[in-house]
Amino acid sequence: MRKRLKQTLQHWRASWRETKILLREFGTPLLLFFFVILTGGALYFYIARGTNESIETLPEAIYLVLTLSFLQATGNFPNQPALQIFYFIMPIVGLGALAQGLTDFGIQLFNRRLRSREWEIAVASTLNKHHILVGLGHLGYRVVELLHNMGEQVAVVELDPKADLAAAVQKLNVPLISGDSSRDGTLKDAGIKRAKSIILCIQNDALNLKTALKARSLNPNIKVIMRIFDDEFADELHDQFGFNALSGTAIAAPAFAAAAAGADITNPVNIEGESFSLAKLTIGAKSKLDGKTVGQVEDGYGVSIVLVRHNHNTEFHPTDSTHLHGGDLLAVLGRPDKLNALVHASK
Repeated sequence: MRKRLKQTLQHWRASWRETKILLREFGTPLLLFFFVILTGGALYFYIARGTNESIETLPEAIYLVLTLSFLQATGNFPNQPALQIFYFIMPIVGLGALAQGLTDFGIQLFNRRLRSREWEIAVASTLNKHHILVGLGHLGYRVVELLHNMGEQVAVVELDPKADLAAAVQKLNVPLISGDSSRDGTLKDAGIKRAKSIILCIQNDALNLKTALKARSLNPNIKVIMRIFDDEFADELHDQFGFNALSGTAIAAPAFAAAAAGADITNPVNIEGESFSLAKLTIGAKSKLDGKTVGQVEDGYGVSIVLVRHNHNTEFHPTDSTHLHGGDLLAVLGRPDKLNALVHASK
């Protein structure tokens, strides 16, 4: 119920922001229309005063010209030819100034398909402290799905989204922005300055690095999780830039999701065909883990807790009876999918 209410509020916020954009686009024809009415009213007033027609005030003349524009004249038909022209010209001039703008506004307001990108950008503008995922392949979609299930907000950027994956993402109410992720404008459309992490799942190391550097230039505090196929290159990126670079051997959606959601996760190591990572995470104040023992967490999530730090006191290899509390820092060894579930529970 709470999640549905949140989605509804987000939808209304996006609609309002999008409508404001449309109103700004409609501003020029609207200003032109008012200029025509005011100028025509002033001209009608001074001609009428000079020919003794029955117009007492300037506002009365402006109102008359306004009604003429909509073919609803409120005064008597004048005797002077110069004023008679207004009765034939103003409907054409006034409606002509307004009609095109109204038509474009109405079409864009009620036909989302004609401007789906603008709508997706409007939805993304409602997000804050969210994740931006770049590269909507099968790995990217799996990461989006996991983060969505964890209650995290996500925006997706993809240059050429496939129809099936795009439809699947939009069913999750996740905004999908089509565009080049290495361009400032595309990242700004996705809310890069408000995002807490960017997850790069493009199958191109150079483009991933270019986008990561661009993201850092726009948001120096953003966390970068990137897909890299070269193990040594991944280590160098982590050492030089602080990027959480997961190499080809570490490509698993749960590892990306866990890293984005707040776990400091290492590249997995393979032990007899199984991949294991070491993750560092902090237990939230209202987390499901608050008050549980180490043994309960290990049995419930299939992981091994190798370190607990509580009030600056560190305990290596804690006993099963050690109680965990909000604010505790944990170092946990486990499979990426198990770590992902634990990160979700630690929120």
